[in-house]
Amino acid sequence: MNDLDDIETLRRRIIELQLEHQGLDAMIDSVGPQGTLDELQLRRLKKRRLQIRDTIALLQMRLVPDVPA
Repeated sequence: MNDLDDIETLRRRIIELQLEHQGLDAMIDSVGPQGTLDELQLRRLKKRRLQIRDTIALLQMRLVPDVPA
């Protein structure tokens, strides 16, 4: 696999994760104070959302070439 394939794979994965993150945002917002999910389920959704955000940030950093200081 060449560098262009790797970059394209990273971009596709970032887009997939962004869509999942948006879906979790919508789900968490829709639950809101009415609490259709129990507290544990809500915490797990929020934790997953944070993990996705961190993964997106790491993948985006891999796309940016190192710039000497």
